[in-house]
Amino acid sequence: MNEILNLFLSLIAGFLLGAVFFGGLWWTVQKGLSSRKPAFWFLGSLLIRLSIVIAGFYFVSDGYWERLLICLFGFFCYASYNS
Repeated sequence: MNEILNLFLSLIAGFLLGAVFFGGLWWTVQKGLSSRKPAFWFLGSLLIRLSIVIAGFYFVSDGYWERLLICLFGFFCYASYNS
């Protein structure tokens, strides 16, 4: 039962990481289009968003490949749901 709860929380964490990543992308596009230096915004945002998401996957997985897989599933479900 505890493992099912951990997998469910991993799924929720994947949704949240997807929201952070793609919400940050949307914000970057809005700021980058009106900026005088759009390359700074796009590159900086990419590095920050990737760092957050990779660290999130690392902490959620906690060494269990099943949790990582479910978290990735949640991440991509968020992406496909909002596209």
